[in-house]
Amino acid sequence: MRLTKKAARIVAPLIFLTMLVLLSGCESIMVMNPKGPIAAGQKDLIITASILCGIVLVPVLILTAYIVWRYRDKPDNKASYKPNWSHSTMMEVVWWGIPIIIIILLAAVTARDTYALEPSKPIVSEKKAITIQATSLDWKWLFTYPEQGIATVNYIEIPEDTPIKFELTSDAPMNSFWIPQLGGQMYTMSGMAMTLFLQADEQGVYYGTGANFSGKHFTDMKFQVHATSDEGFNNWVKEVKQTSSPLTMDGYNQLATPGTGTKQFFSSFPDGLFNKIVTKYAVGGSSHAHHGSTSNTSAKQEQPKATDPTQNMDHSKMKQETTTNPHAGH
Repeated sequence: MRLTKKAARIVAPLIFLTMLVLLSGCESIMVMNPKGPIAAGQKDLIITASILCGIVLVPVLILTAYIVWRYRDKPDNKASYKPNWSHSTMMEVVWWGIPIIIIILLAAVTARDTYALEPSKPIVSEKKAITIQATSLDWKWLFTYPEQGIATVNYIEIPEDTPIKFELTSDAPMNSFWIPQLGGQMYTMSGMAMTLFLQADEQGVYYGTGANFSGKHFTDMKFQVHATSDEGFNNWVKEVKQTSSPLTMDGYNQLATPGTGTKQFFSSFPDGLFNKIVTKYAVGGSSHAHHGSTSNTSAKQEQPKATDPTQNMDHSKMKQETTTNPHAGH
């Protein structure tokens, strides 16, 4: 028994240190290394919430360990014995009052920051936002630049210090668009166009991924985000226009076929492609919802009026039929 206890004392710290080493190389740590204003605000919220929770959690863990050790069963136990003790007003105030105050503070901070970081809220900047339309496919990402007239697959290039307005939809099972160092994830859903504003504060290459299970090759739904200078971005757009072939509807249909993909660049794409994708699965050809976006994805389409065969029916005959058939209309 003593050997087992000694082994546990040695193994436990080793397991803890191993976990720290493994976590130090985990990609999720990117969240704590923000490169944009949205990600920075989310990091601050995570730290604030962790500190407030730690005010309760840390003392509780310490007291738990102390109580277990202090009142453990042993032959020479000298702990005071109080069989009739049942209540302490001071202790009740402490273990109820402090958590209530912390919950109130946590709720206030979370509500404030959540409103400030609302995904469709434009980022204040002297520069005009650039729109990028992102469509999740099986199992690849299509990005169209409506203002520049180009398209890419599994690759995004953006200028630094410039707000990027991502319009998100899906032509496949629901997925989640996520660039950890620039901001939180947002779901892509068929028949809907969601809006997410992000910005890169400095040049660099950032990791992007589909953060939702969507089938066999969902782990391959990764894309690269390259933040460069304004001049570098403009030169890249010109290069794509000059050296790449256009994306046709037939080409898009091939992209939409389930399968993994690599980086691809297109000098143009069909007009209104994103809107067609959004309304593809919608009843009547209009999107179910459009969260914060100003694009014309929910444009009304004139539908042919259905003819009602009862409109020209003689009402006297209808009345007579109802009288003779008491179950009519049920």
